[in-house]
Amino acid sequence: LFLSYLSLGVLVLQTTSLVLTMRYSRTLKEDGPRYLASSAVVSAEVLKIFACTLLVFIENNFSVQLLKEEIVNKPVETMKLAIPAVIYTLQNNLLYVALSNLDAATYQVTYQLKILTTALFSVSMLGKRLGFYQWLSLLFLMAGVTLVQVPADTQKILSASSQFVGLMAVLMACVSSGFAGVYFEKILKETKQSVWVRNIQLGLFGFVFGFVGMIVYDGQKVRQSGMFQGYNTITCTVVALQALGGLVIAVVIKYADNILKGFATSLSIIVSTLISYFLLEDFNPTGQASGMALWIAMSVCSLVHHFGSD
Repeated sequence: LFLSYLSLGVLVLQTTSLVLTMRYSRTLKEDGPRYLASSAVVSAEVLKIFACTLLVFIENNFSVQLLKEEIVNKPVETMKLAIPAVIYTLQNNLLYVALSNLDAATYQVTYQLKILTTALFSVSMLGKRLGFYQWLSLLFLMAGVTLVQVPADTQKILSASSQFVGLMAVLMACVSSGFAGVYFEKILKETKQSVWVRNIQLGLFGFVFGFVGMIVYDGQKVRQSGMFQGYNTITCTVVALQALGGLVIAVVIKYADNILKGFATSLSIIVSTLISYFLLEDFNPTGQASGMALWIAMSVCSLVHHFGSD
C-alpha cells in the first residue's frame, strides 16, 4: 500500500514537470533547428531500457541469466509487449504535437478524457464494473472537457486551426493511452515476471517502432543535421522525465491500477494550471475555464474514490 501511494506521489511530480517542461521546450525560440519529437521518443526508450537493465542486474547480482531466460527464451511472452509498445510510441509522438498547439493547462484538462477511455477498456478487458456514481463522474468529466474547449474570445477563434490540431492529437492520445494502459495492466498482473523485465521488453519494441517512425517521418532532417539536432539541457530534461514516467507508471499499474492513476493526473491538472498561469504566462483563465478545470478535477477525484471503495 505504501509503495502504491509513494509511486502515485512521484507520478504527480513527474506528470506536472513533464508537461510544463515539454511545453516550454516546444515553444522556446531558438536560433538553430528545433529538436525532433521522434528523436526524443527514441532517446527516452533507450534511457528507460538502460535504467531497467541496471535495476535487473542489481536485483540479480549482475547476472545476465535472467534476461536471457525471460526475454530470449520466451519469445511468445516478449511478443505480447509489441502491441502496447507501438501504441505508446504513437501516443508519445501525439503528445508532442498536442503541446506544440495547446497551452499546458488546456492540454492537461483535455487529456483527462483518458480516464474515460481507461474506464471503458477496464470494463471490457478486465471485467471491472462501474457503479452509478462512477458513470456520473465520467459524464461530468466529459461535460467539463467539452465546455472548457469553447472559445471565450476572438483571439482563441483566430487560433482555432492550431487548437483543432492539438485537440485531435490529445483525443487520439486518450484512446491509445486507455487501451495500452489496460492491456499492459492485464499483462503485468497475469504474470510473475519482474516489472523491470516487462519494461525492458516494452522498451525494446518501443525503440524499434520509434526508430522506424523517426526514419520515415524525419529521415531527411536526421540525415541533414543528425538525430540529436536542437538538443540542449531542456531537451535532455524532457527525455529523462519521459523515461522516468515509463518506470513510475509501470510501478503504479503493478501495485495499484490505471484508475487510481487518475488521482495523480487530477492533482497535476491543478498544479499545471497554476504554474502555467503564474510562471509561464501562456494561459489566461476565464471564469468558465477555471470553473471547468476545477469541475474536471473534482470529477476525477470522485471517480477514483468510488473505484477505490469497490
